[in-house]
Amino acid sequence: MNLHLQTISELIKNSPGLTEREKESVLRSIKEADKSQSLLEFKLGRIEKDRHTLSVMLEESIEDLQKKSSVIEEANKTLTQTLNELKATQAQLIQSEKMASLGELTAGIAHEIQNPLNFVNNFSEVSSELIDEMKEQLEKGNEEDAKAIADEIKMSLEKINFHGKRADGIVKSMLQHSRTSNNKKEPTDINALADEYLRLAYHGMRAKDKVFNAAIKTDFDESIGLIKIISQDIGRVILNLITNAFYAVMEKKKLDQRYEPTVTVSTKRVDNKIEIKVKDNGTGIPQKALDKIFQPFFTTKPTGQGTGLGLSLSYDIVTKGHGGELKVETTEGEYTEFSIILPV
Repeated sequence: MNLHLQTISELIKNSPGLTEREKESVLRSIKEADKSQSLLEFKLGRIEKDRHTLSVMLEESIEDLQKKSSVIEEANKTLTQTLNELKATQAQLIQSEKMASLGELTAGIAHEIQNPLNFVNNFSEVSSELIDEMKEQLEKGNEEDAKAIADEIKMSLEKINFHGKRADGIVKSMLQHSRTSNNKKEPTDINALADEYLRLAYHGMRAKDKVFNAAIKTDFDESIGLIKIISQDIGRVILNLITNAFYAVMEKKKLDQRYEPTVTVSTKRVDNKIEIKVKDNGTGIPQKALDKIFQPFFTTKPTGQGTGLGLSLSYDIVTKGHGGELKVETTEGEYTEFSIILPV
């Protein structure tokens, strides 16, 4: 019992002013108070122990969290570095894909440039001859004949200018295809873009395989006008789809010499959307490959003939870059039709 309570108890016991019953009642209360105090001291002791234990645990937790935070921070640094490396690698792969497709087109581009250059050379020679004739007529005093020759020279020069611009346009298309996109949408004639890449792809295939031939059909909706797109990106998609179509019909021709390869490129305005379709009557896409064709590095072509990035990049350009859709319909052994759907 507490020393103070013992002293009080002794005083109560020896107090002459209290009856025995009163003394017992008071002493009983003192004992109850002593018990309560002991219990309270015990609980306080437990609380203090618990507090100390919790304090130790909290310190350990804080230390553990600091260690984990340090590990997480280091992991974040590593992940950031890895992400940057992956972005750099992706950019390199995209550029490699562009250059690979540009390499395939080199012969087609050379063919396309050669035509206007031939015109330029021919009309230049003709113009030179006409100038000599005009001089002769002027020396003879035949002004009317000289004026007629001058008109012919003017027509030749206009044709030289036209075909020079044509060659310039081909070179610009080539440069746009190879350079990194500036992600700027500009008014573009989608029909002219599709027609340009169709011819370049065709002549490119002809240069790679002299026996290659295919019927080319176009059905362009002239009411479309200009639409705002990133022309070099959408051009790249169209080129990839046309090149794949030519490959499919070429492979089918190897199996059946009586088969007539046909590739069709069409455009159409449907409500507030533009559809660009590339269809071939080639080998079609196997059902087991259909769900994977837009996955990076997946290709049905033999090793060394495809990077597996063409359709993957095309899908990203159409969906992420333009908010559109890239769809495919196919029947194995019969046909494949890709549809680029762009919002206007």
